[in-house]
Amino acid sequence: MKPNPVGWFEIYVQDMARARKFYESVFRTTLENLHAADAEMWAFPMAPDLWGAGGSLVRMAGCPPGGNSIRVYFSCDDCAVEEGRVAQAGGRVERAKASIGQYGFISLVVDSEGNLIGLHSMK
Repeated sequence: MKPNPVGWFEIYVQDMARARKFYESVFRTTLENLHAADAEMWAFPMAPDLWGAGGSLVRMAGCPPGGNSIRVYFSCDDCAVEEGRVAQAGGRVERAKASIGQYGFISLVVDSEGNLIGLHSMK
């Protein structure tokens, strides 16, 4: 297996406008429309030549959000900063910033669509 085995992620949503507003507000970024033929997809900024995985929000028939067993962790400088934007953006904090020892810190938050996502930082 390669050192960074995840090459792409998708977060399924019901209300794309609401979900875009949540992610753009929490992470202070702009998502890009991928113009997919069979789904509405808005991608997070990505640089294919750098480490990490690109990904997008997806609204597709037959793929409801929430209740899944996959968790995406977003890298942050200090996860407490993004955690602090969650409630105002329409989500809620499930687990406030906590140490995971030598591996840094995490926060678990629920997005505007009911998906549980993670925030990770080293400080």
